[in-house]
Amino acid sequence: MMMSMRIGVALFLTAGLLAAPAMAQQDVKTEVAGLAKDVIEQQIAAFLNDDATTAYSFASPEIKSVFPNAERFFEMVKKSYGPVYRPGNYAFGRHQVSPDGTVAYQEVLISAPDGKDWAVYYELKRQRDGQFAINGVRIKRETNSQGI
Repeated sequence: MMMSMRIGVALFLTAGLLAAPAMAQQDVKTEVAGLAKDVIEQQIAAFLNDDATTAYSFASPEIKSVFPNAERFFEMVKKSYGPVYRPGNYAFGRHQVSPDGTVAYQEVLISAPDGKDWAVYYELKRQRDGQFAINGVRIKRETNSQGI
């Protein structure tokens, strides 16, 4: 009886040790996804408040190299990414995180004020300070959407 109990405890501990890395990796993915969502929500709030400086602060250095000041960045978003600049309702969809946790991809489903639905795909990169910055956005007219 004592021997079977020891074997049971050993198996339980071994199973826990084997599951720990998978659980830790899932925790990292969940944490990164949460950080990415926070950045996206803060940038959307800045757009809604016409706060170009704050919206620009969430752009990666790569984006800032193309749009060297907040005003140019803000005008580009207004012109080319209207549903992101002025979303009606929006909800977070699927997300992916690179194995090393340095890149996050987040889908955002937007129902624009004009009633059109959009799928917006964000790429965010972890910066040297540990924060995530938006490194790119692709927008696609979601013709099959049933609304959010």
